[in-house]
Amino acid sequence: MSAVAWIAVGSLAAWVWLLLGQGFFWRTDQRLPRRAAPDRWPSVAIVVPARDEADMLPVSLPSLQAQDYPGVAEIFLVDDCSKDGTGDLARALSVRYGGLPVTVVSPGEPESGWTGKLWAVRHGIALARAREPAPEFLLLTDADIAHEPDSLRELVAAACSGGFDLVSQMARLRVASVWERLVVPAFVYFFSQLYPFRWVNRAKARTAAAAGGCVLLRTGAAERARVPESIRQAVIDDVSLARAVKRSGGRIWLGLAERVDSVRPYPRLADLWRMVSRSAYAQLRHSTVLLIGTVLGLALVYLAPPVTLAAGLLHGDRPAAWAGGAAWAVMAGTYMPMLGYYRQSMWLAPLLPFTAVLYLLMTVDSAVQHHRGRGAAWKGRTYARPKAAPDR
Repeated sequence: MSAVAWIAVGSLAAWVWLLLGQGFFWRTDQRLPRRAAPDRWPSVAIVVPARDEADMLPVSLPSLQAQDYPGVAEIFLVDDCSKDGTGDLARALSVRYGGLPVTVVSPGEPESGWTGKLWAVRHGIALARAREPAPEFLLLTDADIAHEPDSLRELVAAACSGGFDLVSQMARLRVASVWERLVVPAFVYFFSQLYPFRWVNRAKARTAAAAGGCVLLRTGAAERARVPESIRQAVIDDVSLARAVKRSGGRIWLGLAERVDSVRPYPRLADLWRMVSRSAYAQLRHSTVLLIGTVLGLALVYLAPPVTLAAGLLHGDRPAAWAGGAAWAVMAGTYMPMLGYYRQSMWLAPLLPFTAVLYLLMTVDSAVQHHRGRGAAWKGRTYARPKAAPDR
């Protein structure tokens, strides 16, 4: 066989392995597990870190205030040095909409060694623990996440029924613009490929992950895992949180949300680019070797199928065309369930190689920005590589 045919066969073999051996990552059936109402509804503190979120709060905060929860619940919104009036708006919304009580605090700039979000989470958790009695659960949710009225009730029921210490849902991201339709479903698809939800949800498996927009955590599990102190430098804080809880003996669960939505828009490619590139190189542990391996792997898995198919058809190389076409078909087939979850056209499935090229370029750009000293930049803050990695 020709060299092109061997590349095509290698890509096809990779896709057969991904299809069957990577925890069936492509399936979208990991939803909240079977659950029943507990005999007694535990108390919950909802912690919302917020930095310059005045545009998002009018949708997200009232959705938390409107939670139909049978037990005691309270919201702690931590204003992380916002410049757009986030704290004042949160106070006004708490009065306007009523519902669950809201406490708004501003702890000031983070101490050295802390990311802004985790510094805010630390203060929110501390306030919650100061209550008498302390809450039994913590709901850590972002300021751009909107919850249906039964969201908290269903999360708590799932945690109590399954004996989980951490229950997390991947919020359904917005898909309105052309670029969102092209990039957003792939973002969740790639995440689940890295962290297959079935593996995350196995008690004895080493794989651990969470989705930071919606994490229900037992207060006792947070104390055992020393959260958030043990992960205070983590840029990818949700995965680090899940690892810390699982390493400390906690049971975790991760799945796709049905009634929890992100309201943050990413209408332009530039917006999505910043969202991905700010943490992509951190995902690779700031390793040049892992970066090179990732680029080569993405090329073999996602780019080789259409390239070898085209080359095979152009040069009459049947093995290359057959293997490349089969690999592309398997790739598209594994992407269709995620497109269905996002209610998008199946015609987007064959475009996954193009989207993969975008993610490859975003990852390379993330490394370039890191080596230029810009680190993981977010809302005016830049985080360099930590001296130690307490979350690994």
